[in-house]
Amino acid sequence: MHWIDYIIVLLSIIAAIGMGMYFAHRQKDTSTYFAGGGKIPAWAVGISIFATLISSVTFLAYPGAAYADNWILLVQGLMVPIVLVALIGVIVPLFRKVIRLSTYEYFERRFGLFARLYSSLAFTLGHFSKAGTVFFLVSMALATFLDINIYSIVLVLGITIIILTLLGGMEAIVWMDVVQGALLIGGGIICILILMFGIEGGPSELFRIAAENNKIDFGPYDWSLSELCFLVMVLNGIFYALQKYGTDQTIVQRYLAAKSDKEAKKAAYIGVMMSVPIWALFMFIGTALFAYYHAEGAPLLPEGLKADEVFPYFIAHELPVGIRGLIIAALAAAAISSLDSDLNCISAIAVQDYYMRFRKQASDKEQLRFGKWMVVLAGVGAIGVACLYVSWGGEGVLGALFSLYAIFSAGIVGIFMLGLFSRRANKQGLYIGIAAAVVFTAYAVLTSTKVDIHGTGVKETLLDLGEWNFTHHKYMLGVYSHLIVLIVGYAASYLFKTPLADKELTIWGIRKSDK
Repeated sequence: MHWIDYIIVLLSIIAAIGMGMYFAHRQKDTSTYFAGGGKIPAWAVGISIFATLISSVTFLAYPGAAYADNWILLVQGLMVPIVLVALIGVIVPLFRKVIRLSTYEYFERRFGLFARLYSSLAFTLGHFSKAGTVFFLVSMALATFLDINIYSIVLVLGITIIILTLLGGMEAIVWMDVVQGALLIGGGIICILILMFGIEGGPSELFRIAAENNKIDFGPYDWSLSELCFLVMVLNGIFYALQKYGTDQTIVQRYLAAKSDKEAKKAAYIGVMMSVPIWALFMFIGTALFAYYHAEGAPLLPEGLKADEVFPYFIAHELPVGIRGLIIAALAAAAISSLDSDLNCISAIAVQDYYMRFRKQASDKEQLRFGKWMVVLAGVGAIGVACLYVSWGGEGVLGALFSLYAIFSAGIVGIFMLGLFSRRANKQGLYIGIAAAVVFTAYAVLTSTKVDIHGTGVKETLLDLGEWNFTHHKYMLGVYSHLIVLIVGYAASYLFKTPLADKELTIWGIRKSDK
């Protein structure tokens, strides 16, 4: 690392803190602090959605996955626009009409208090897990570049994110995301250009090597649900799209930051349409890296270097001074743009779903004070989770991320779909569906997870039921849990005589109001 690169990275960190300080004087009420007062332009909200979805996982893990294999993980992202083109027009006005701030207020209005607490807790657990993954990935890379202890990087990055979120609220987060989104896109494009023209023969040679090794491919295309294949990723992607855009507080909260329903819909479309090309861009970086290091006369990689470490190695050893600093700054920015949203949204949930439950008469000033304390506590907790990831190591980080989402999603998409599409569904039936999903999830996790129980180095299944063990791919776990809640919950609802749900809380009411 040249001193110029260090300065560029340092300036990017200072800029994040400065953004929080710039917007600090406006954060005088919860509406502004958590939703920007509903006055942020659609294009900025859209870029913020995009920046939040991308994060360091895309920047580092996607190139690593494509380098090691092919583009199969991109299939999940390709499902997002397919699923949401029709549903955004329903989901966005529904939340803007029904909730004040918390996504899970809708769940309570539709199915009662337990549904709200259950779903908000699942969100919180899932995003703490995600924070650990993102922190680990970016800290691992920065430690390589900067030759600084990884725990120190976690601490500095974590404090920066806490300050930005604590002082500037959602306004600072959105506008910092705009800057960070530009850095992310610019960094990716620069790397692609250097890789494409950095090998003898240029782009044509790159594509020849990629084609010979089946690198730009989405297979295997078999019908097995036990292996990672196209079908598994299609099914996983459908529910991922519904979960992120229909039940995830980090996205729904941004719908509320837009000026109107029309502007919020536009922002959601911008976020979707920007995300897919950038996911593809970073997959292509992995493919280009493979060609770069397998071309004739290519530089040799260190022996034992893992696929996830190839892109950081390329940045550290092949990029020129200044450009290296910009790419590393983009990497840090990607982490900040994801984690600041998590802190703000976890705080919003703590205020709306829990604090106001016990302090119904609390003033807006008291709510804001509590929310800021929760930002600090959530930030410290995220730093702690990141340190656990570092101490445990990070093998298979991307796979772990998808698995954690599947486990901690706990059938939330099933709850959302049941409430959205069926007026007949009631809370009694839903609770039976949730219980069935929890039992199934416990069975699947226990019979498919292998650990070194006795410390002998031999991994054993936690609960070995022989041929009755759960053998399908771990990405299917979340799919099944959602479907169980949806199907069992709907069927069980017929066992209880209750009035039909308010039409305004379902797709039928939203469609009617749009006419």
